[in-house]
Amino acid sequence: MEPELDTADLLRSLEEQLLQPDTRRSADKVSDLLADEFVEFGSSGRVFDKAQIIESLRQEQEARSVRRTITDFSATSLATETVLITYRLIVCRDTSEEERHTLRSSIWKLINGRWQMVFHQGTPTKVG
Repeated sequence: MEPELDTADLLRSLEEQLLQPDTRRSADKVSDLLADEFVEFGSSGRVFDKAQIIESLRQEQEARSVRRTITDFSATSLATETVLITYRLIVCRDTSEEERHTLRSSIWKLINGRWQMVFHQGTPTKVG
């Protein structure tokens, strides 16, 4: 079952916010978007909690030299006020022609009146 269009658009916007350098470097902004019980299965194969992700993003050095693009975005309701988001993320460094593709999935939940991500996974994939 697909969520309302407004909800899907909002969640895409929140996903895109998490890709922005200014958001990624702000512990407060990231903390607002991630639920306290947040877990990520990273594309590296490591498992991260909320505090680890906040610290990792704060220390990123590549911020402005990287373009991140979402394609193949989809939203599916899992339960009341819980939505699965899937998409392909294309990462391209300005200093290189090479693109990195990952398949991404996130679970967002409406908690105390605001959407927060409770789970995220990135899986490396080939182009296309």
